[in-house]
Amino acid sequence: MKKRLSVFYVFALLMLSFGILFSAPKRAAFADSDEIKSKSFILLETSSGEVIKSKNENEKLPIASMCKIMTLLLSFEEIDNGNLSLNDDIVISDTAAKMGGSQVFLESGASYKVSELIKSIVVASANDACVAMAERIAGSEEDFVVKMNEKAKELKMENTVFTNCTGLPKIGQHSSAKDVSIMFKELIKHKEYFTFSNIWMDEINHPNDRKTEISNTNKLIRFYEGCDSGKTGYTSEAGHCLCASALRDNMRLICVVISSPDSKTRFKEVSNAFNYGFSKFALKKVVDGDHNLDFKVKIAGGKTEEVAVKPSRNSFIFSLKSEKIVYETVFSEDKNIKAPITAGDKVGTLKVYKDNVLIDEIDVLSVENVNKKSFFDRIKDITENWAIA
Repeated sequence: MKKRLSVFYVFALLMLSFGILFSAPKRAAFADSDEIKSKSFILLETSSGEVIKSKNENEKLPIASMCKIMTLLLSFEEIDNGNLSLNDDIVISDTAAKMGGSQVFLESGASYKVSELIKSIVVASANDACVAMAERIAGSEEDFVVKMNEKAKELKMENTVFTNCTGLPKIGQHSSAKDVSIMFKELIKHKEYFTFSNIWMDEINHPNDRKTEISNTNKLIRFYEGCDSGKTGYTSEAGHCLCASALRDNMRLICVVISSPDSKTRFKEVSNAFNYGFSKFALKKVVDGDHNLDFKVKIAGGKTEEVAVKPSRNSFIFSLKSEKIVYETVFSEDKNIKAPITAGDKVGTLKVYKDNVLIDEIDVLSVENVNKKSFFDRIKDITENWAIA
């Protein structure tokens, strides 16, 4: 019976997806903030953190399953810290198995891989998998919620309080569009997350060959070019919510909508916001990490007196495509640079200023080795300077 229900669920989601695909205009204009139907909204560029458009972005509101962004963030941090592995097995408690709302019907007492549970959360917004992960990481959902709120405070999410790890309605739980964008920006720093966020359809394997078919609740990963991640949410209290991110031409945008009147509107408003951002703005390269800088750095005590250098990475400035950017780069040499130097060693810092404001600092690296002068090299230097009578 459960399998039949999951097949019907996937079919319904597919019908909704095709509705979005064929009903939304290909080049919808971006609505001004007073025309946005969602109660709260934010659109920002991730590398600069610059907010492009917003509406009530700091208003405290329920965010439904977008709470799971924090659940996922703490899960990936546990993996990065070596306390958890994607291949670890987790035995499902009776509490987790009995969670209501969206779920993948995990069996109490059965063992599932961490990777399967994370996939269930990312793709299917599974409440049972959330609680299972919370219990594994912190011992109980209650203790995990403490960690969620500690992390929110660390990230300076000033308008957020978590009371559970799923987003199911509970008194006192709220966040804001700005805070959701902050925690999502932190989540997407974990590259392993994208292994799961790009899944469109898949299945969860249970004991006795039972399977639950799942489909991604974020339809934009299939129907919006460049969208590779996100999290939906819905309760009658929170309305229809969506946090999504898209990447084009090395520029990544994040858009969050809270309390849209319906599912179609949340996808449309985020799509329109992305269209506006990508059409009007760009990341313009001002420092090229693939080429040497047009100066060299002096090295004390080396067989050669100076060394060619290059930036450790590219640097970009976010601006309107039509804007001619004015910027300045200033190189600061590290103190006491002495041989020996190995290619890749840091020798200084390149600072980038726009409108006299520091916007980036890039390490400057040696691109070649410089050996230390030997005793005989020093003797040679002395004798070459001797005057001949």
